[in-house]
Amino acid sequence: MQQSESIQKAAWRRLKKNKAALFGMAVILLSIFIAILSYFIAPDPSPYANRMLVEIGGRNPGYKQTFLLLKKSDAPANSSFINRLVSGTPDQYSYIPINNYSIKGDSLIVSRFIDEGVEDRQAFIATAAANDPTVTKTFYLGTDKYGRDIMSRLMLGTRISLSVGLIAVLISLSIGIIAGAIAGYFRGAADDIIMWFINVIWSIPTLLLVFAITLLLGKGFWQVFIAVGLTMWVSVARIVRGQILGVRELEYVEAARALGYRSPRIIFRHILPNILGPVLVVAASNFASAIVIEAGLSFLGVGVQPPQPSWGLMIKENYNFIITHNPMLALAPGFAIMLLVLAFNLLGNGLRDALNVRG
Repeated sequence: MQQSESIQKAAWRRLKKNKAALFGMAVILLSIFIAILSYFIAPDPSPYANRMLVEIGGRNPGYKQTFLLLKKSDAPANSSFINRLVSGTPDQYSYIPINNYSIKGDSLIVSRFIDEGVEDRQAFIATAAANDPTVTKTFYLGTDKYGRDIMSRLMLGTRISLSVGLIAVLISLSIGIIAGAIAGYFRGAADDIIMWFINVIWSIPTLLLVFAITLLLGKGFWQVFIAVGLTMWVSVARIVRGQILGVRELEYVEAARALGYRSPRIIFRHILPNILGPVLVVAASNFASAIVIEAGLSFLGVGVQPPQPSWGLMIKENYNFIITHNPMLALAPGFAIMLLVLAFNLLGNGLRDALNVRG
């Protein structure tokens, strides 16, 4: 145990000296923080940040607009903390974009914003509005073509990317470790069958395999996670098999066999803890790959479905703005994907160096 702790401390000491790995870790921790608390820190805390204000669609970063707040007749009750954390807070008011307003008696006279240079004069009963009837909002990254806040949807998209990465990695590790351990430890016919199956899966393009599994399971949130996870286990299985082939004849494994321990205990209690270094490195790489695959699926329309804010779906909805007046609508989620994938790759490289993984 002391030796194991000293190895861990030495690895952590080496990892702390790697500035790139620390940067990747910082980005990942920040992303986790944003993903968990996104509904509390996002400018638009409505479910899926799906507050559509079509009058202000496609606006540039930094755009400001004043809104009249009108009470909804079917305004939902205040959500509990857990509901707000998981699914946001339904809007209590309708947001009406206006240029200015005045109060005359019991009426609110507003100049409703329709488009640049176009407005409509309207009157509302003062009691129909909130106590503070207007609010001015700044859209720091602009709005999409439906008038939704890009920054809020970008924050919520972090949940999708981290979730698909986490679940895909857990699925790939579960299948890959078991398959690789069986192939490497027992060898013989089991090894031949598993390696044949791995080679068949390996020969199929990843995106094509994900398409097939997605079509089988259907479009949706959880289906994407499962589909991506089921395509990424082969790399884990190959790594685990190779590592076990290298250690299965070592003295501590022979000693465990001599003591009469059963094969599952030898594999999971004695061998796997000693080969976790390469597994952690490939897990970090798979996490990054899962984020890219999910974004690609959502861009193609077979991944996460609207109105859920996936980064790939945001690029699909706004990519036509790249060659027009507001390219940031598509570039912002693209930069987010690039930064998070880079962070996991940097952390994976740092883990490889810290754990002295060779090959």
